[in-house]
Amino acid sequence: MARPPLVAIVGPTASGKSTLAVELAKAVDGEVVSADSMQVYRYFDIGTAKPTLPEMQGVPHHMIDVVSPHEPFSVSDYRKQAMAAIEDILCRGKKVILCGGTGLYIRALTRGLADTPEGDCKLRRGLRQKLEEGGSEALHEQLKKIDPAAAKSIHPNNVVRVIRAIEVAMLSGRKLSEYQSAHQFADAHFDLMMLGIDVSREALYARIESRVDKMIAGGLVEEVKVLLERGYGRDLKPMRSIGYKEVCAHLIDGLPLADAVELIKRDSRRYAKRQMTWFRKEDVSWGGFEELASGRTFSETTEFLSS
Repeated sequence: MARPPLVAIVGPTASGKSTLAVELAKAVDGEVVSADSMQVYRYFDIGTAKPTLPEMQGVPHHMIDVVSPHEPFSVSDYRKQAMAAIEDILCRGKKVILCGGTGLYIRALTRGLADTPEGDCKLRRGLRQKLEEGGSEALHEQLKKIDPAAAKSIHPNNVVRVIRAIEVAMLSGRKLSEYQSAHQFADAHFDLMMLGIDVSREALYARIESRVDKMIAGGLVEEVKVLLERGYGRDLKPMRSIGYKEVCAHLIDGLPLADAVELIKRDSRRYAKRQMTWFRKEDVSWGGFEELASGRTFSETTEFLSS
């Protein structure tokens, strides 16, 4: 049986992925499935750059606002829900455009997941305690001793993945890198075309700075204040994401807002760099926004989805 075609729009933060996905969806009678690890959370709108209703231009979007901030949500959870959304879209005769910058979500959805053990809350709490006491570097050093290969591929600041890698090794006695090597993420369900928006570093950094300024002007501080008032503490996963953790430092610790803004910009630039490192290793067709949004590439993409 032929695999259904799927186009994934990837690239660094602030590169214009959402805009391109909407334009493509309008051209092929498609719907957008988000692959963003923070846009899944309800109430986290401004800092995650969720597309607004006007920006969606009537195109249905999926995998946005699907979980409450205090609820656990894993890569496996994302894959299950996204697969269900895709099946529904295809059954209605529509095309699927996957869009986002969370590379692991995209890989898990398009190539499957290694069969690792489920999480253990008690063990995870212990690792979180170690993180609070010794910082991310101490936790990463522990991972280096347990699974050097995983430690090499996971940045120390990506504490969610560091904790998960330690957890897998401690629960199963087998390294996460071994699970991944054996699986090779080879469980492909789709005929995949990945399009990456290539932006020069200077232009991308300018776009990031402009976006952060717009987020602040658009009420990011007020959004975080409301979240804190609702009881969503700074220890929650989405509150530790870029934009929210810095504003928490401003509201709770008294960090000057100007300093918080500069930290958001710096961390966003670093995140964009990590995203590009990830996607450069994938089979991605790169091009500028205009090239991908019109002309030959756009025609080839629409033809691919219609095949």
